[in-house]
Amino acid sequence: MKKYTQCVHSGTYRDDMTRGVNSPIFTSSSFGYLDIPENVYPRYFNTPNQTSVVRKLCALENAEDGLLFSSGMAAISTVIFSLLSSGDHVVLQRDIYGGTHHFVTAEFERFGIEYTFVSNRTEEFKTAIRKTTRVIYIETPSNPLLRITDIEAVAQIARSENIVTVIDGTFATPINQNPLDLGIDIVVHSGTKYFGGHSDICCGAMLTSQNLTQKIKAPAANFGGSLNALTCYLIERSLKTLGIRVEKQNHNALFIAQTLEKNPHIRKVYYPGLDNHEGFDIAKKQMRAFGGMLSFELDEQTIDTGKFLRNLHLIKPALSLGGVETIICSPASSSHAKISPAERAELGITDGLLRLSVGIEDCDDLLADIEQALG
Repeated sequence: MKKYTQCVHSGTYRDDMTRGVNSPIFTSSSFGYLDIPENVYPRYFNTPNQTSVVRKLCALENAEDGLLFSSGMAAISTVIFSLLSSGDHVVLQRDIYGGTHHFVTAEFERFGIEYTFVSNRTEEFKTAIRKTTRVIYIETPSNPLLRITDIEAVAQIARSENIVTVIDGTFATPINQNPLDLGIDIVVHSGTKYFGGHSDICCGAMLTSQNLTQKIKAPAANFGGSLNALTCYLIERSLKTLGIRVEKQNHNALFIAQTLEKNPHIRKVYYPGLDNHEGFDIAKKQMRAFGGMLSFELDEQTIDTGKFLRNLHLIKPALSLGGVETIICSPASSSHAKISPAERAELGITDGLLRLSVGIEDCDDLLADIEQALG
């Protein structure tokens, strides 16, 4: 099936009794255990509603198996801690989601896990590998500067050294990019964003092979980051429109990025669909479209960032991303607030940098709102 058909039909639990077109909601936290091969329990990641969502995501990501979590960070931290032990080393892309960066710097040392941050350049990943390196972790497009990492090149380096690769695919979604097809071992998503798509669900996901899923599943049950049936139902419902939502967001974001490039009050626009973006050629090779996220830097000599945000009428300054409504935030005071000012400066995250999560509204209305706020 094609992507849009997978969004609607893959994974649906077929109820022969009522013949409903949607998966039923199995609200039980207690299931009978006699005469069945596996005990069913929400914390074991194997209830019918959990399984339905995972099957749909597996179809979209071309994965064999996966797990559904209570948040994106639950997915990321569970995967990492399941793959690493004391004395192990991990190589991470430096410009990743601020929550992931903070997780690494706050937790790894006390567990005896060593780490090295590198840029998104392929050769730096190769140079950073040690004998104890067990994992390479990347994010592309990255949050918030939309940097592009060559997925296939990094996967080849890791595979030659028997290192497991993990990618955060949140910004791209499976509609725009399928890293497993390019050699990556594990894809993680903050499903709170595009999977939910309506700014009302918190969840995460991990998609990979059956072997790696089984390796991660046991620690995951110990960490306890599972989801209830009602939230699973809402995710499955939302995924049915993922394809058409992302297609509209792709279109809007490209149009807005191209237009903002010409505005004299904006110093720089970061969007991988612009042909002057440093990662454009790689993005064009590994992505079907360029996503609904972009960032731009205001000319702080002519525009006050706080005043600009308060002058917006349609676009809402808010946290998170990926919803049907367009929202904007300052990464320095939101997603990357836990990173020190010096580290933010090193990453290129200035106080004038704004991240725009483009929704499904008419893009002319969105542009008009930005232009009036600029004055």
